[in-house]
Amino acid sequence: MRIDTHIHITPPDIIRDYKKIEDKEPYFKMLCEAPHNKFATADDVVNHLKYSNFDKGIVFGFSFQDMGLCRYVNDYTMDSIKRYPNELIGFMAIPANHKEITKEIDRCYKGGLKGVGELFPEGQQLDIANLHKTDLKACCLEYNLPLLIHTNELVGHYYAGKTSVPLEHIEAFINNHKEIPIILAHFGGGLLFYELMNEIKSNFSNVYYDTAASLFLYNKKIYNVIREIGVMDKILFGSDYPLLPIERYEASLNELSEEEKSKIMGDNALKLLKKCRAL
Repeated sequence: MRIDTHIHITPPDIIRDYKKIEDKEPYFKMLCEAPHNKFATADDVVNHLKYSNFDKGIVFGFSFQDMGLCRYVNDYTMDSIKRYPNELIGFMAIPANHKEITKEIDRCYKGGLKGVGELFPEGQQLDIANLHKTDLKACCLEYNLPLLIHTNELVGHYYAGKTSVPLEHIEAFINNHKEIPIILAHFGGGLLFYELMNEIKSNFSNVYYDTAASLFLYNKKIYNVIREIGVMDKILFGSDYPLLPIERYEASLNELSEEEKSKIMGDNALKLLKKCRAL
């Protein structure tokens, strides 16, 4: 089974009128104004998955600071998975420091959503190192929900969406949520390299890394490094569609053996989703 674990969907009316939201959502505005920005509806995503010979995709709306907007995009995600139950798995967008997250997570879980994310620590003004003091952890444990978190490298060129959240804050979040499967987007901002440290490898036993947007960041030889580090079982294919189409990743994945490619393109995600009862 081939699974794309990182896909953004947007309701058609937000695509049409996104500028109306920008004034109160600065992170959303910054991404919308980026030259590479694209939007996709659930229909667009399903067509792209079929074109790319993928079986399933994990989809989620934009994680706004405003709870009302998060509820709105969650409604769209819940409607989308009902229309495409065989193709789409939905995650929920939440402002994780909001006082009503318990209510929203419960509502979304009952509506069929199977995970939380993509959280934007800086974009949503989250104190990621102290989120264990909110109700987020208890909710994820109660419903067995995996968490997808935006991470990025702190060196190299600037791009829209690149934040200054220290990697030690992400590490603190992981250490405070060891019981919860955590997916770090964009190869974990390089945190996967620190699995060469025994303490990180031990503490990160429930951590996964997706490949989203990696073509903009890393040479294809990164897969050789992943093999040497010994984290091939923890890598999940994520396209970051519609930012990048799935087929753009094919050349970089040629560094992998067929067994390794099968793991990254779906087998690893399948094990995680079954573990979380999302399939």
